[in-house]
Amino acid sequence: MRTTPFLFLLSASLCGVRPAAGADTPAATPPAEGERFVTYEAFGAVGDGVADDLPAICEAHAHANKQGLRVRSNPRATYQLGRRALTAVIATDTDWSTSRFLIDDSQTVENHRAALFEVVSLLKPVPLKIERLTREQKRLDLRPEHDCLVYVENARRKIFIRRGLNQNDGTAQKEVFILRRDGSLEGALDWDYETVTRTEARPLDPLPLILRGGAFTHVGNRMRQEKGYNYWSRNIRISRSNTEVQGLTHRVTGETEVGHPYDGFLNIQRCANITLRDCSIDGRKTYQTIGAAGKPVSMGSYGYSVSLVVNFRMLGCRMEKINDRSRWGVIGSNFMKNILLEDCVLSRMDVHQGVSGSYIIRRCTLGYAGLNAIGQGQLVIESSTLNGGNLVTFRSDYGSTWNGDVLIRNCRWIPNAGGSARPVLFGLSNDGTHDFGYPCSMPREIRIDGLFVDDAKHPPDYKGLVFFTDPLGSPKKERPFPYALTQTLRVRNLTTASRKPPSVCANPEVSGAIRLMTE
Repeated sequence: MRTTPFLFLLSASLCGVRPAAGADTPAATPPAEGERFVTYEAFGAVGDGVADDLPAICEAHAHANKQGLRVRSNPRATYQLGRRALTAVIATDTDWSTSRFLIDDSQTVENHRAALFEVVSLLKPVPLKIERLTREQKRLDLRPEHDCLVYVENARRKIFIRRGLNQNDGTAQKEVFILRRDGSLEGALDWDYETVTRTEARPLDPLPLILRGGAFTHVGNRMRQEKGYNYWSRNIRISRSNTEVQGLTHRVTGETEVGHPYDGFLNIQRCANITLRDCSIDGRKTYQTIGAAGKPVSMGSYGYSVSLVVNFRMLGCRMEKINDRSRWGVIGSNFMKNILLEDCVLSRMDVHQGVSGSYIIRRCTLGYAGLNAIGQGQLVIESSTLNGGNLVTFRSDYGSTWNGDVLIRNCRWIPNAGGSARPVLFGLSNDGTHDFGYPCSMPREIRIDGLFVDDAKHPPDYKGLVFFTDPLGSPKKERPFPYALTQTLRVRNLTTASRKPPSVCANPEVSGAIRLMTE
């Protein structure tokens, strides 16, 4: 059976696109009565790696969404995703199995900002009015019919006012949290809101959506632009809460000396309870541009990009070449609440504009780009091996702030990925002269219980491990935005390959203020 023009237009609108004038309508054979899944081939996909299968894929998902059916691809097929600005909307379980997908960005595409797939909820937003909020507030006098993911914003206040070569004027104060039916909050509030200028609430889908398998090969773009960033998408966007991605792979190929960055092949925004399990995504080549300060900067290009998510887990996700410095760190995140990484091998883990609650790295190996942190709550690193320039870098472009405690247990640190180094455990910098939009502090208490530092490769005049870089810099008469120092550093079972004794900090003002307790 073939679709009528009316049915094709209806399905295209559900897919989020409309067919171009004169476009061929692919043959479509919806599942027979009693079948429990939809195939791409039923809607005209060829799967030979040459024909553009994206229109048929869009049609298949549109039908599956309307009928509440699962989608299953042909495990032996190779689907070409073409260059058209079409987005397949996924709202039901999808099994890509061992199917292959080809994305070629080496030639002109209709819209490099368009996603190829978008995982969404079909539940409609609910009206919700909130006028004021208080930091760490844990309840609201509201009783929604369903648990909801709530986004709030105060456009009149700017936070994360970035410093450095990528300087900016900050971003509007915002965050997400889960509002339960009894009025309780999961993901306590990070900020005081004197006013809330924007509120969005979307019910949480009660059942998880599973996106399984799929082997993607992606030829990199060759875009030329000397100044500024021009991010590409051509990716999978996820905005549905309670979603799990299992066993997806993404291989990057065909990169040249010219190109612009990608904003995450898995791009996850404004949702809750997201799990990435056993995924493998390549890092991308690092390119240069002229930044906001008028000087050359590296352009961050991500495999995973995650923002405004409550409860984010990566389990068993791995990649090759974690110490390849020609590749950008594979993940970046913003405005997060509760992050867990377990049994992962990644080139880095990074939070730019903050994480709160818990930030846990367990049984992981992180590469040359290391572990970056900004935010508040409990940072825990255990049974892990890290290869970064610091064991933890508290990002100086956002004030090197961590309002909370740090626990390091049974870990191994290989500074500079085994290259020659003068190891400093914690990298921080904040001289108190820049307004980041919030008070800044070093972690209140740091506890080390089992850490081996492989500092065997060091310069001849090396005197031993240092716990902190000098965050304050040269003495200044005034620090209009003071930087609160760590109160207590507890150290137990710390060993180094050099066997040289550690020191706290080269700056006496810092070392004299921190209480060091050793066992």
